[in-house]
Amino acid sequence: MNTIWIVLPILTLLMFDLGLSLRLGDFGKVFKHPSPIIIALVGQLILLPAIALGLAYFFKLPPVFFIGLVLIACCPGGSSSNIFSKLAGGDVALSVILTALSSIITLFTIPVVMTYATQLVGQSVGISLPVGNLIKQNLLLMLVPVLLGILLNYAWPKVAEKIDKVLTKLAFPLLLVLITVFYIQHHQTILDNVKVLGLCVMALILIAIAVSGFLSKLVRNNPAQSRTVVIEVGMQNAAQAIAIASSPFIFANEVMAIPAILYSLAMNIVLLVYVFVVRRHL
Repeated sequence: MNTIWIVLPILTLLMFDLGLSLRLGDFGKVFKHPSPIIIALVGQLILLPAIALGLAYFFKLPPVFFIGLVLIACCPGGSSSNIFSKLAGGDVALSVILTALSSIITLFTIPVVMTYATQLVGQSVGISLPVGNLIKQNLLLMLVPVLLGILLNYAWPKVAEKIDKVLTKLAFPLLLVLITVFYIQHHQTILDNVKVLGLCVMALILIAIAVSGFLSKLVRNNPAQSRTVVIEVGMQNAAQAIAIASSPFIFANEVMAIPAILYSLAMNIVLLVYVFVVRRHL
């Protein structure tokens, strides 16, 4: 079974749910104090891909994993970040807005970063990036579902709220199903590379959390905002990375999605520990 036929509907549902959860009034409240937005977007869109490039070089990853690691690093925030923000006593409205903004901005930044990464290490092993197909797929799977969710929320807010509650509960189980199917199909490749690649992925998450936490303190975000920034920078949209890597219209390479799979597992474990620690101090 090609996992693309599992990940595409999951990604579409997650982005539709993001649109359902957006409240236009929240934008006004958050933009009155823009420092957490600026710090989170800088951390997520600039520092995270740069850290991934540095780690991929340091660990001497083979080209397919090199590109896969950079891919997960330049994807937008994960759709479950608002749940983690709520559990951690963070600013949920800020979390939702940051996820929405990063999802829109990365429509333009992913092609740029991935073109650079592919030209850097991919051409020598026959990996190329069809930029046009990447942009079309991201528009179809990322922007359109979000817009539909916003429209439904505007037209029928009560219906949107009910659907949002269901989809929010389904998000994590659906991602686990995707990871399970992927592991069954590629377990030997994952096991053969889990030591170096797993260490590299864990380093990416921990460095991202440390840097975002430091930057939040630097601009004096309040504790709730700081926790949200840490979670947003630390949680990337693994489903999108898997969709790009395995799509027959883009890379058509499921092995390239292995960094995103390992990232998703490690990310949830690290953030659950983070939530447990910060809740003890609330």
